[in-house]
Amino acid sequence: MNTSSWKKWMTRWISGLLLVVAGSVALANQGGVKLDHAPIDPSDKASLQRGAQHFMNYCLTCHGAQYVRFDLLTRIGLTEDQVKKNLILTDAKIADYMTVVLNPKDAKAWFGVPPPDLSVEARVRGADWLYTYLRSFYRDDQRDSGWNNLVFRQVAMPHVLYELQGEQDIKAEEGKPGEHHVATLVLTKPGKLSPKEYDQFTADLVNYLVFMAEPDQQTRIRIGYGVMVFLALAFVITRALKHEYWKDIH
Repeated sequence: MNTSSWKKWMTRWISGLLLVVAGSVALANQGGVKLDHAPIDPSDKASLQRGAQHFMNYCLTCHGAQYVRFDLLTRIGLTEDQVKKNLILTDAKIADYMTVVLNPKDAKAWFGVPPPDLSVEARVRGADWLYTYLRSFYRDDQRDSGWNNLVFRQVAMPHVLYELQGEQDIKAEEGKPGEHHVATLVLTKPGKLSPKEYDQFTADLVNYLVFMAEPDQQTRIRIGYGVMVFLALAFVITRALKHEYWKDIH
């Protein structure tokens, strides 16, 4: 590769990297909304089990997880029998993928776009984005669904959890002249859950989505720590051997 080709390749590579970074930043700050920190813990099996139950009851009706099998749930402390009796709500088998019966053509006709697959949505969007999104729906009479979202403007998805959260209205806080007005949400009609309970509900759901998107995350982290300890010990031993071999020369 000559110098000119090398420069062109480097320019394209750097440009592509900058576009990815810029896209990630834009996604994380979509609509200028500050994302709330998702209080998740992938090692909390009780939270994961609650989140799995929420996912099966409220998400799998429209959204699929076509790259995930039901037997994955045995890794969060559930037995196959518990999964079959409590979490598989269709005639699917334990080894089947979490597909949805909703026809994509019907979904597009009803919502404008087919609901996205959620297998790796947590890796695409991030836990903080999902946590904030699920808590940021508000009433909007201009939308066909009657709902909008502060994080995802003009979202096609209706607020399927409104009976739990209640109804929110958007309110623009007045700022100084020339400043951007900050939009906030106000709960105008309480749901079945208190705000604190709903936050816990969404945290459990997001916790499960994070686990589902990367089931081996905790194993990878443990292996990573082990490798770092091994490398540190190997460095100490190697340095001691180096001094021993070269002590007569130095």
